[in-house]
Amino acid sequence: MKKLSFLTFVFSLAFGFFLIAPALLSQPFEPFPLIRTGEVVDIFTPLVLIPLYWLLFQFGSRQFPDLKSIIVFLILAALWVEGQGMHLAANSIGHWLNSTRGSNAYQLTKFFDEVLSHYLWHIGIIGLSTLLLYRQWQYPFTGQQAKLTLEIVAGIIYGGTFFLIIIEAGTVPFGVPYALLVTLFGLIWGRDKLRQQPVLAFFLVGYGLATLLFAGWGIYWGGFPQFSEVGIIQ
Repeated sequence: MKKLSFLTFVFSLAFGFFLIAPALLSQPFEPFPLIRTGEVVDIFTPLVLIPLYWLLFQFGSRQFPDLKSIIVFLILAALWVEGQGMHLAANSIGHWLNSTRGSNAYQLTKFFDEVLSHYLWHIGIIGLSTLLLYRQWQYPFTGQQAKLTLEIVAGIIYGGTFFLIIIEAGTVPFGVPYALLVTLFGLIWGRDKLRQQPVLAFFLVGYGLATLLFAGWGIYWGGFPQFSEVGIIQ
């Protein structure tokens, strides 16, 4: 149980770093200045996060995953990686096409960068979250109780990150309802089971915080504009 608590914390740190840092590291990569430093960092995103997802998947319940669950995990992980890789490449190329706005190349790159990749990637994120929640709900730990300290801290990091990526990616139509559904499920049916289900506790805190942030953002702006649309980031 202690190892799982620590694992959720490590996962949340990696999730926050790899989904936020690449956008902030905009300086050219010196060995090859056509790409940015953040894009080099982003190459390692699935190489770090997918193994961490697998560890949560494997150790997040008292029963080792069966073949059916493993196949579902692989499909969702492939979707996650496909969306992330598509976004990385299209976003990198798109920086050099601003002078050709309106061209077919610009429009196609923007579609892969801003629409298709975001939805594929974030469906993968939500799908893997759902799978982890399902497995722990089906096979909770018995005879052990987590302290939940690390899970709460990890959930805060995860929830803040989830809010940021859903808003900036424009995937609000399914990101916001999903966060609300997980929050309601955890509060209504899972609140008495959190110490036996630390992964549920982690996601409840995460998606609960994200729900509050979505509500505040939506009320303040009268909708869900991206950070770049309101001038917070370039």
